[in-house]
Amino acid sequence: MTAPGRTCPLSYRYTPESLRRAPQLAADTVWIAGGLYGNPFALESLLALYERERGTKALVFNGDFHWFDARTDVFDQINRKVLGFAALRGNIEAELATPVADAGCGCAYPDWVDDGTVERSNEIIERLRAAAGDARALAALPMHLVARVGEARVAIVHGDFESLAGWGFSQETLSSSQGRLAAHEAFDRAQADIFASSHTCLPVLQRFGESRAIVNNGSAGMPNFRGELYGVVTRISTFESSDAIYSMSISGVFIEAIALRYDEAAWEKRFLEWWPAGSPAHRSYYGRITNGPSYVVGQALRQDLLRDERRQAERGKRAEHAGR
Repeated sequence: MTAPGRTCPLSYRYTPESLRRAPQLAADTVWIAGGLYGNPFALESLLALYERERGTKALVFNGDFHWFDARTDVFDQINRKVLGFAALRGNIEAELATPVADAGCGCAYPDWVDDGTVERSNEIIERLRAAAGDARALAALPMHLVARVGEARVAIVHGDFESLAGWGFSQETLSSSQGRLAAHEAFDRAQADIFASSHTCLPVLQRFGESRAIVNNGSAGMPNFRGELYGVVTRISTFESSDAIYSMSISGVFIEAIALRYDEAAWEKRFLEWWPAGSPAHRSYYGRITNGPSYVVGQALRQDLLRDERRQAERGKRAEHAGR
């Protein structure tokens, strides 16, 4: 598909092998926040949570920290705060800094996303581009980063193992056998123990064997579960916290989904000031901002389904062989 909003520009692409490099940061604890979407109240809450973290630590914004902040002063404020930490560009930052012809929002939406959503996202990026402040610094942001937490190698991306806007780590793709197999192969190619992503807007934490996992925090700046109005961020650490919504332990580290609670009423009021009823962002996102998406916590935490599928396949082969 080559329609604006569904296109994945060549400049967004990389190989899993590019993630084999030496870690750029090492810490006892790494916080990863994707999909802030211009929510200043969520950013304020995140920085307060991170400030309380003990030990050596790092905070990584893995893209799409802009979106709803279509006001120059707020855009610049979020830019200044985010760029004080490690940051990656998401498709939004990429299309603000160096727009690609016919890319639209750069979301590379798959075919299960309806055309109306795609069209509205293209309208949102145009309004954001007109209202944005200085976006030049965004062009220099990398597409991925490698961290070490304890003995675990963490490949931090915005999209997936081969594209800034890839959907290979979406909850939908990881629900399919083909998607799980592709992800499994990417671990070997990237020499990663953990992939951490965002982009696809719904969270998932899925185990691959005893020592590998994919974690997608969904959105830091919007609700992620039905009836729950908090954002979600990822915490990967050598020691466990008491604040996880759900978690998993692999390779001697804890991978946790942390609730990012912010002033919901203040954010709704600000959103409506920027994006009133009838606007493209209101039509696409207001229901989620006030009620959450049609997704529940139990759908996010997943064990090693690929292992079970392989066991079933092996049993099938043995049964077929025995019947010959």
